[in-house]
Amino acid sequence: MESATRSARNILTGLHEVMASKNHAQGKLNHVVNIIGEALSSEVCSIYLLRDGALELFATRGLNQAAVHITRLGLGEGLVGTIAENVETLNLDEAAAHPNFRYVPETGEERFHSFAGVPIVRSERAVGVLAVQHVEPRKYEEVEIEALQTVAMVLSELIANADLIDEPSAHGSNETGTVSLSGLPLVKGAAAGVAIFHQPNVRIEHTVAEDTEAERQRVYSAFDKMRAQIDRMASQIDFGTGGEHEEVIATYKMFAYDEGWSRRINEAIDSGLTAEAAIERVQQRTRMRMRQIDDPLLADRMHDLEDLSNRLLRIVSGQMSTAAQLGLKKDSILIARNLGPAELLEYDKRRLRGVVLEEGSLTAHVVIVARAMGIPVLGRVRGIRHKVRDGDMLLLNADEKSVIVRPSLAAEEIFQHDLIDRQKKKARYAAMRDEASVTKDGVPVTLMINAGLRDDMSALATTGAEGVGLFRTEFQFLISATLPQRERQQRFYRDVMDAAGEKPVIFRTLDIGGDKALPYLKDETSEEENPALGWRALRLSLDHAGLMKAQARALIEASAGRTLNVMFPMVSEPWEFDAAKAIFDGQIEFLGKRKKVLPNKIRYGAMLEVPALAETLDILLPKIDFLSIGTNDLTQFLFAADRADPRLAERYDWLSPAILRFIRRVVKATEGHDVDVAVCGEMGGRTLEALALIGVGIHRLSITPAAVGPIKAMVLSTNHAEVRAKLEELLNSPTENLREALTAWAASRGIETG
Repeated sequence: MESATRSARNILTGLHEVMASKNHAQGKLNHVVNIIGEALSSEVCSIYLLRDGALELFATRGLNQAAVHITRLGLGEGLVGTIAENVETLNLDEAAAHPNFRYVPETGEERFHSFAGVPIVRSERAVGVLAVQHVEPRKYEEVEIEALQTVAMVLSELIANADLIDEPSAHGSNETGTVSLSGLPLVKGAAAGVAIFHQPNVRIEHTVAEDTEAERQRVYSAFDKMRAQIDRMASQIDFGTGGEHEEVIATYKMFAYDEGWSRRINEAIDSGLTAEAAIERVQQRTRMRMRQIDDPLLADRMHDLEDLSNRLLRIVSGQMSTAAQLGLKKDSILIARNLGPAELLEYDKRRLRGVVLEEGSLTAHVVIVARAMGIPVLGRVRGIRHKVRDGDMLLLNADEKSVIVRPSLAAEEIFQHDLIDRQKKKARYAAMRDEASVTKDGVPVTLMINAGLRDDMSALATTGAEGVGLFRTEFQFLISATLPQRERQQRFYRDVMDAAGEKPVIFRTLDIGGDKALPYLKDETSEEENPALGWRALRLSLDHAGLMKAQARALIEASAGRTLNVMFPMVSEPWEFDAAKAIFDGQIEFLGKRKKVLPNKIRYGAMLEVPALAETLDILLPKIDFLSIGTNDLTQFLFAADRADPRLAERYDWLSPAILRFIRRVVKATEGHDVDVAVCGEMGGRTLEALALIGVGIHRLSITPAAVGPIKAMVLSTNHAEVRAKLEELLNSPTENLREALTAWAASRGIETG
């Protein structure tokens, strides 16, 4: 690290002299490549800058001078283009072996083997590339790469001041028409408001320090102010007590006090950077690492550090004018690349109506906080910051995965009417909360909710649901960077049951793997070509017996004196159920010998998601107390269609004879067995689909809390005998469009399916 600091300092000293000289910009760049090449003993040093949408060779030491201003590479073209497009660092001992390598004849680079390049970043995008090459195959040392990254930051100031690059556009767009964008629903809901950008980019005017010690003191002072802000904010949070959001804020505070982070900033200052440049330097390195992290959970934790870096940079630069600090004047939809939990908490909840992110994931800390605040969030909306202007009207519908930018007045009026209708319906559903879910001819339909966080449990009271039909235990593992200890799991499960009171909670054991990778199991699951069909859920848990034993013991101890309902996911064959139950039996015996208080009763169930299990139900049914049909996975397995592929999303309808006949066959197979049968997938939360499920014999649904009201209204308006007869008719002689036929029939009977 000391050699890196020395190298960077030597280079920065030379660069400082170059920047202070009266040379024109081209002369300065010519001088810079020589300084860097000599300092790193590198035979080639080249600078490419982004001009007119392409990367142009602006200066070089070691390549043919005739190629300067002649060689141009597009974004993504060759190694240089790859660095710029991905804003990533490359360090190769054999450049030609890289799949994106492209030989450029006029440069004369054929004799050079090793290659290292770093992006020159301004306003979060690459505006150029700094590259070095060497004749002998070798990887550049980490200290050399760090020196290059520090130099690239100083270069960004030099080339921007000289107007050598395409300047990034300011927030917003020149577009004027209506734009409809789609994304990933992170927190369900709908809202309308004007677009507000979370923060302006902090422009760093000076990168090279005049007085290193003075810069260090500025950073120390900024850290003190930032930590005081975080402590004050944490003490003022007001959205109820208990819940994951409190753990999120505690984790966030831990980042704020992380000594490793402040040490890296100090090391950057030691290399000769100003306080602002040092913070940005470390932040850029964090961003590059985030882009290289395959695991989404680890990346989510890095977003918290990004949030704190933004805050620290604003404090040290004196540029504090975020949208939160300026205050919201109207109902607003917040736009950001990403957002940290504390940044969200700064906004006025009376005016903040929703959030749209370019990035984001279901397990990000900001999503947990937003859910607790009741704010809809739509994530992974590509290009949102470049297609929206400050003050544009936005119509956000996270339920429909969409945001409409600059809608017509007619569209806005319709949306506002829809929002009013939503509120009226919510009020009507709330009034029905304590009403029994029974059809017009007296057949009860049990409505339960799906949950995964402690905060979700409040929905039992607000919806009147009869319990939790699916509690996803993996969420606790997904929001943690390390394996939750058994004692922590036990407290969590006990809190969930306490919150449920007398209502049952069905705990599904870990369903990880596939698209839900854990950092501590990453190496074992990351190479699967078809993860949805691979090593996941119960398969993974049985192979990691220690993991499952810890969860089993935590669930058993948490259920002391109560009934424990436990369900195993993705059971393919009865012997897998037997193996999983044996692990629980072993823990019961272990705890019994130690005189621990055990559950009064344990009810075991299985999820039917793999079609093969339907062929062995006669073997499984005598062993279980309940069976839950998981329609999300079942659908993709039945149709061999990835549910995440947008090209297939609309092709296979839940109201297809294949699915409904399959479920009807499963229901008939359970007749004569004392086994509760439920559907716990997304299908059960849609009114028309739920009507069809009732028609094939399903009387238990586990659905999202928001769906309980609409489904109950549908049940209350339905005659059970009539819908059973109609489904028999439709499935015995299917029409070309079963959905259309059922919709028309329901409307003729006055059944609420809207």
